[in-house]
Amino acid sequence: MATRKEVDPLGERLIPRDAYFGIQTLRATENFPVSGIKAPAAFVDAYVLVKKAAAAANMQLGCLNEKTAKAIIAACDEVLSGKLRDQFVVDVFQAGAGTSFNMNVNEVLANRALEILGKKKGDYKTVNPNDHVNMAQSTNDTFPTALHISVLMSLQPLLAALDGLADAFIGLGKKYAHVLKSGRTHLQDAVPVTVGQEFTAYGSAVANACIELRKRQENLYAVALGGTAVGTGANAHPKYKQLAIAELARMTGFPLKSAADNFEALQSMRAAQSVSSGLKELALELIRIANDLRLLASGPTTGLNEIVLPPVQPGSSIMPGKVNPVMAECLDMVAFQVIGCDAAVSLAVQAGQMELNVMTPIIMYNMLFSAQILSNFIPVFTEKCVRGITVNEAQCSQYLEKNPSLATLLSPYIGYLEAAKIAKQAQAENRSVKEIALEKKLLKPEEIERIFSRKNLLNEQ
Repeated sequence: MATRKEVDPLGERLIPRDAYFGIQTLRATENFPVSGIKAPAAFVDAYVLVKKAAAAANMQLGCLNEKTAKAIIAACDEVLSGKLRDQFVVDVFQAGAGTSFNMNVNEVLANRALEILGKKKGDYKTVNPNDHVNMAQSTNDTFPTALHISVLMSLQPLLAALDGLADAFIGLGKKYAHVLKSGRTHLQDAVPVTVGQEFTAYGSAVANACIELRKRQENLYAVALGGTAVGTGANAHPKYKQLAIAELARMTGFPLKSAADNFEALQSMRAAQSVSSGLKELALELIRIANDLRLLASGPTTGLNEIVLPPVQPGSSIMPGKVNPVMAECLDMVAFQVIGCDAAVSLAVQAGQMELNVMTPIIMYNMLFSAQILSNFIPVFTEKCVRGITVNEAQCSQYLEKNPSLATLLSPYIGYLEAAKIAKQAQAENRSVKEIALEKKLLKPEEIERIFSRKNLLNEQ
């Protein structure tokens, strides 16, 4: 294999001649052969956007000559168009703070910029990964900034998917607003609701989780860029931070701003945690809803069988005709993983020390993975499960008719204890509360009809 020689503070190494990464990236691949998982595409994009904004700002300030800056910017644009993605080879489990990945980006951009200028890879006197691509920057401010931007980019398709899921549930709520059914508390029969009210409540839960995520993403608008190593902005022009962040805001379309306190921005990952916690809270709601759907569709002969989930695949390799709630099961597993990712993020967030939280690589990976799997599956779940749900109206009516909790509606007229006797008798004799109430002549027939009317059952005004 043809090679080239590169030098860093630890010595010399031979690099594959065709590689765009350099010596520090090579060391990282040798030091951290952990998972084989590389940086997500959203993070590569975000980091390259940071480098592009930095080059543009340094060029405007006269700190970086125009020829070099434009070559770096052109290299950034090529990566953003999808090129050279196989050159970002550092494992997501890596050196603290993400120095390995920052240098991977710096080296790839420097070597491609060299080619654009008609030079050979590794000719770092012309374009240097540290002196030029990393000018006025540190891993410590660029990695958190790229983290914020990549999460913001990844949240947008998720928020759209959640809007679709909420709308689907609310649509079912309207469609089945007429269907009365037994409510359940403690998994025991309770006073009636409508199927529509149950579905609308699921839609509201998803919509509210989405609203909360939209609020929390605003915490990510404040970025650490310009703080360099510890927050002081060492080695950066006094006007660099303002210009670089303005460029970044223009490129991304997000209303980015400088962190109010750059020292806090390097020390604290609270903003990231607020979004990670929002993803976890969404996951908890999704688990609850998925499990309700599984219960409501259970059976068909030995379960509730109040709703029918669309069949999407055979449910058993041995039992013919069996169909399982596989879409809801998959949603559960996705949500469980999100909760696990948030646990990892939480541990990393509390592990910051002194002027820096060095656990940002694992924060980045877990947040982006959560957003990705939710964004990938929620639209499929919406289309292949929720939109195709039908209701077994006969089963709902049958359960409701024999529901002993309907005796609750008699309590204001005959008292709690007398109503409880009727409920017990109805359950023992497998008869309806209404039938027994009419039989006992505790109230006039017209009063009983009014008490058990739909309007009174649902407390409609």
